[in-house]
Amino acid sequence: MGKFLALILILSALAAGGAMYYLQVYGFYEDVQLQPGRDVALVPLGGGEAQPIAYSEFEAIDAGSSPIRYRACFTTMVTPDELAQVFTLSDKLEPRNAPGWFDCFDAAAIGARLADGSAKAFLSVKNISYGVDRIVAVTDEGRGYIWHELNDCGQKAYDGTVVGEECPPRPEAGQAPETGQAEE
Repeated sequence: MGKFLALILILSALAAGGAMYYLQVYGFYEDVQLQPGRDVALVPLGGGEAQPIAYSEFEAIDAGSSPIRYRACFTTMVTPDELAQVFTLSDKLEPRNAPGWFDCFDAAAIGARLADGSAKAFLSVKNISYGVDRIVAVTDEGRGYIWHELNDCGQKAYDGTVVGEECPPRPEAGQAPETGQAEE
C-alpha cells in the first residue's frame, strides 16, 4: 500500500510540475493582432504622445497574466541614429527574456547589441500599465524589438517600497490605466 501511495504522489508531482511549466512557457501567451500605426510608436524628444514609425514584418505575443510579458519583433528602414534625432532614448538596455519558441526575440543578443552601440533603445509608451513602460530597440540593420519594462514607480510598487509623490496614483482594481492610447 505504501508503494502505491508513493507512486501516486510522484505522478501527481510530475503532472503538477509539467502543467506549471506548460502554463509559464506556452499557456498564457497569445498572438497580438496587428494594429497599423499603433504597433510601433516612439515618444518625441520634447515629450507628448508617441508617434508611429514606419515598420513591416511585425509579430508579437502577450499574456494577460502579467504586464511585462509583451514581446514583439519588426523591421524598419529608419536607422537608430535618425530615430535618436527625433525620439526619446531609453536607459533600459537589458531586455527581458522571451519564451524560447518566440525565436525572433533573443534577449541576450539584443542586450549585447544595445551594449556595443549597434542598437539604440527608445521609450515607446510611458505607463502602458501602472509602473510599466514599453521599450523599443532598433539595430543598425533595421531589426526592431519591443518589450515591457518596470519603471521606477513600478519597481517601488512591486517591491513594497513607499511609492512617493513623483509616481501617479495607482489605479483601482478593474480600472484601466491612462496610457495616452485608446483602449479597445
